[in-house]
Amino acid sequence: MLRLFRRNRIEVKSQGELEAMRAAGLVVARTLALIGEAAKPGVSTAELDELAEQTIRDAGAVPSFKGYHGFPASICASVNEQIVHGIPSPKTVLAEGDLISVDCGAILDGWHGDSAVTLAISAPVPEDLALSEATKAAMWAGVKAAVPGGRLTDISHAVQTAAERAGDYGQIVEYGGHGIGREMHMEPFLPNLGNPGKGPRLEVGVTLAIEPMLTRGGGETVELDDGWTVVTADGSRAAHWEHTVAVTADGPWVLTAPE
Repeated sequence: MLRLFRRNRIEVKSQGELEAMRAAGLVVARTLALIGEAAKPGVSTAELDELAEQTIRDAGAVPSFKGYHGFPASICASVNEQIVHGIPSPKTVLAEGDLISVDCGAILDGWHGDSAVTLAISAPVPEDLALSEATKAAMWAGVKAAVPGGRLTDISHAVQTAAERAGDYGQIVEYGGHGIGREMHMEPFLPNLGNPGKGPRLEVGVTLAIEPMLTRGGGETVELDDGWTVVTADGSRAAHWEHTVAVTADGPWVLTAPE
């Protein structure tokens, strides 16, 4: 049963519901693993999208993103200066040295999983690898802070601290993590920076998508005319990592990590 904290608008799931979310998360994990294998020079982002949709549907699930507020694809494929929400296209063909962030969601038996990875395409630029690793480390720092008794912004602060420790990277503030369950985007919004000790208390059964985004330049963003794709204002490259995480008595349970 879902329990809603009315004041803080944050849901708590039962063990059975967490296990159902884990099943959805494993569909996402497998899909992203296959995309990681397929993302090579000469492959279009539309081809990656087709692979993702087929993999999700073969598992008996439904893509979370396709049709969501009109989004036309099953993944977000954001290349180089694109931060998030990039629309896959047959015209966007990967080349050596590209950096692509792939965000993927799946619905299985009514429950959502949501995860993102950043992939360096052949002969990667060292600075891009460092950017991706810094973003991933910030995500894992946030995951470690998702413990019972903590506060929501303990996660935000952990993400920010890890990002600042990694180097002089631009931090994206307009976009962040979120609650997740029977809907993909739920309360609360989870900022990627802030002071600790604020927001709703983290209870056993709370589920959150933790997703930092960093750039090699500044943190200013621009939304393109397609109404979806968000790019860096200065043209610098960006990285995006995400996992769906459950707060449990034994510590964080990463529902979208591979088995």
